[in-house]
Amino acid sequence: MKYIGLILTSAILTLTSCSKESEKVIETRKKDPFALRYDSLDWRADFKPKKSKPEEINQYKNQVAKFYKDFWVDGKVSGGFLVAKNGEIIFEQYQGMADLRHNREIKQNTPIHIASISKVFTSMAILKLVEKKKIKLDQKVNTILEGFPYDDITIRNLLNHRSGLPNYANVLWNGRKAMMDREKPISNQDVLNIFAEHNVKQIRPADKGFYYSNTNFAFLALVIEKITKMPYPKAMKYMVFDPLEMENTFVFEYDRDKDTVARSYKYNGYEWAWDDFDRTYGDKNIYSTPRDLFKLDIAMYSDDFLPRKIKKEAFKGYSYEQKGYKNYGLGMRMLEYDNGKKLLYHNGWWHGNNTVFVHDVNNQFTVIALGNKQNKNIYAAFRLAGLTGTYPMKVPSKDSLRIR
Repeated sequence: MKYIGLILTSAILTLTSCSKESEKVIETRKKDPFALRYDSLDWRADFKPKKSKPEEINQYKNQVAKFYKDFWVDGKVSGGFLVAKNGEIIFEQYQGMADLRHNREIKQNTPIHIASISKVFTSMAILKLVEKKKIKLDQKVNTILEGFPYDDITIRNLLNHRSGLPNYANVLWNGRKAMMDREKPISNQDVLNIFAEHNVKQIRPADKGFYYSNTNFAFLALVIEKITKMPYPKAMKYMVFDPLEMENTFVFEYDRDKDTVARSYKYNGYEWAWDDFDRTYGDKNIYSTPRDLFKLDIAMYSDDFLPRKIKKEAFKGYSYEQKGYKNYGLGMRMLEYDNGKKLLYHNGWWHGNNTVFVHDVNNQFTVIALGNKQNKNIYAAFRLAGLTGTYPMKVPSKDSLRIR
């Protein structure tokens, strides 16, 4: 009885401690309503899981397992794969090599380059600055970044790819001898300096049409640095990674990480060499794991993580110049169908890394696929969203399998 009493006393003390900690965090938030850091205590509690019948969940598991066998095992994919329903992981597997030279396998805690899914993280940090009234969505970028040479571009235009800016990689490749030193990887500030010094023209005026450009998010990273007075890697860790307890997520820093991170491979197994653009970030260069991305997926349901009013702005389409169901919000791609349903997602590619992140709010269905060896089979994971029956999307079959 004495032993049971000790256990009960310990449990009560633990609950009391947690309660006091919760009160402390809430009180801190009240004292500093403009703190940039996401609340790391309550974001999970806001998620209200839907209920599915056991046989329905088993059907999902069987279909996803078949997909994994057909497209990943038989398709020779190297990477991590996770599918969740109603906030619970229903399938998770890892295979392949993180580093062939040192015989390191990909495991659950192995960070992989997530390519353009990095844009989702950058947008979350920017929206946090908007929430805390540090910047405004329709604020002109040249009021924040010194030397920004475009008078018509706003923060919103960068987020939804309606700035009209060309892709910096295309600009610099076309004129690399005049514009950059090949021996030194180019930084975000270098991109801004070159665009200003060489009077790089917009493809069209701002907000006149959608044009997907990595330049937008390279400049948003500079905005984050300017407002937070922190380097982008440190700001992202402070505002997003640490509060969401993402222990295996970080911004790649070329000089620090190039010899230790999971490598990127071509489809034939040859290692992908570093190049001139491996120092730029915001548009890419975040490393993460499926488990950590799943934490972001859950947090995105929380109004504490991101207020409903801002999510309404972020997760709506902005480009309707052409008819179709494909659109883009503020840092997220989307499919908008005639039945009123909307599917949020973002894919990515950089070097040999192909990536998929599906955030299906209607069905609380999540698909995360991260690969480090060039293989287009990874993109087939996106079409697993068709399993819910909500979207007119054909679930991938073995007949559509590609070997690379």
